[in-house]
Amino acid sequence: MNTRYIVNTALSGVLAFSIILPGQVLAHDELGDVNIEKGEEANYQDVAVPVMEGSKNLNLLKEVAAPEMDIVREDGKQNSFADVYAHKGYAYMGTHTKNGGNGGVRVFDMKDPANPEEVAVFANDDIPGTWQEKVIVKTINTPDFKGDLAVVSVQQLDKKNPDSKGGFLLYDVTNPENPKKLGFWEVTKKTRGTHELYLTTQQNRAVVVAANPYADYFSHGEERDFQIVDVTDPTNPETLWQFDPRTLPDVAEDFDGYFWNSPDGKTRPVFNHSTMVDETGKYAYVSMWDLGTLMFDISNPSDPEYLGRTDFASEQQGSAHSATLAKGGTILIETREVYDPVKEGYEEAYGYTRIFDIKDKTNPKLLSEFKTELTNDISEENNVTFAKTVHDPKVRGNTLYLSYYAGGVISVDITNPSEPKEIARYTPEQSYVWGVYVDRNYVLASDMGSGLKVLQKKGNDKEGQAVPQS
Repeated sequence: MNTRYIVNTALSGVLAFSIILPGQVLAHDELGDVNIEKGEEANYQDVAVPVMEGSKNLNLLKEVAAPEMDIVREDGKQNSFADVYAHKGYAYMGTHTKNGGNGGVRVFDMKDPANPEEVAVFANDDIPGTWQEKVIVKTINTPDFKGDLAVVSVQQLDKKNPDSKGGFLLYDVTNPENPKKLGFWEVTKKTRGTHELYLTTQQNRAVVVAANPYADYFSHGEERDFQIVDVTDPTNPETLWQFDPRTLPDVAEDFDGYFWNSPDGKTRPVFNHSTMVDETGKYAYVSMWDLGTLMFDISNPSDPEYLGRTDFASEQQGSAHSATLAKGGTILIETREVYDPVKEGYEEAYGYTRIFDIKDKTNPKLLSEFKTELTNDISEENNVTFAKTVHDPKVRGNTLYLSYYAGGVISVDITNPSEPKEIARYTPEQSYVWGVYVDRNYVLASDMGSGLKVLQKKGNDKEGQAVPQS
């Protein structure tokens, strides 16, 4: 596979990232950025967009749809794209920061996965100067709402903008082609907003677990990075609980809202990047960067019980970015977004995936670490972004799907979690794949520059019947 790079500083062509102006959010995350470590805002920086040249359809993954996605907003300006989710035959794609954000969530009818049809856009004009990265949709049945509920993360481009605010929006998408706004939950203005989130149900109650990076740091503890919000009545969300890392015995007073003096003698960044909940609604998994993946019993969401967490070897940068589950919830997949592989005192490595046995959540056991040869496929020339690090994980059966920025989508056989094996890779041209989601017999990928991709495992058509191999 050949690789070339285009250095872009003027938003020409298909850019994976937006240019960063003072006070704006860094392309994907400024999370863990050196500027934040100094307590400052992210500054303008040029970015390099890797262009991967070669076959898209590698090793059993076939692209069956890649619709043209040039226009998001009514003003005709293009946004960049973020995460993707699917529910009841519709795909929901969040948007990023390009051209000032406010791209909202795009909804696609997936009746014919080879020809996705955009049918609605929502959450795009609610709050000026924001971007809508993450969307989760669930069917809920509470005393106050029955139907399909969408929760959408809202992040400020500039927290000094008096018209913006961060948190998450709630929409009724029972009819996905006619979304209706229900409510908004606001986090402290002192932070950028809710970065990632997850919606779950507990009998007749619905709750959101929210990741609000740097809320601890910028509010001096007035609000927390991890909050649980009751959305049983989506028109009136109510905060139930907030997590203070100082309550952990190995953190205690060594945490100042961002920095943690870890037992290995290193000062490590700690903030909540992502949250997710298992299918039962009982256990929450919280990606707290260098503190690892924290596990909570949230059966009582007003008083959760901390169970345990993953940890890192002293030479590893932590960077616990996202998590998912496998094998009926007994296996934890943890991805680590390390985009700067050279840091004094640590191994020289981009972010890779770790797999844990969590049958005993008070004592997670590392089974394996999955690394890919992607780093050899991409030249070091102008490699100044997230090109080579893993991003998000999803699991279907014994297959792990990883979004891998310039690497596209990589699928991994985890039949034996102690010996993960790469079995497929999909790399579109100018790849910058942010999210991945498994929907029915298809895999959905969201490319930051070019939008929705619909992939199919070769050997199956859309009804799951065998087709000739190409």
